[in-house]
Amino acid sequence: MFAFGLYLLAALFEIAGCFAVWAVVRSGAPVWWLGPGMTALGLFAWLLAQSPADQAGRAFAVYGGVYIVASLAWMWAVEGRRPDLWDLAGGALCLIGAAVILFAPRGPA
Repeated sequence: MFAFGLYLLAALFEIAGCFAVWAVVRSGAPVWWLGPGMTALGLFAWLLAQSPADQAGRAFAVYGGVYIVASLAWMWAVEGRRPDLWDLAGGALCLIGAAVILFAPRGPA
């Protein structure tokens, strides 16, 4: 459960940071949004480094599944666009894949 919360928090910071850049470049938000955006991206990277996964690549792969679902939640909560059935099905598949990668029994390397 700790891992999921960690990945979810990392996703929130990454999405917020990327959204700040998106808003400045594509939506005309004030350039000062880039400061908090860069801070959020730094916090994202630090949080991801706290992952319980034994390899960075595995941590990034698991995070990818959580990021996809968090992005869909962001789309709904912030952008006002509700995910459709295909979004939900794809997100569920990604979370299942992430869980398989993170929790698979592994022997010594």
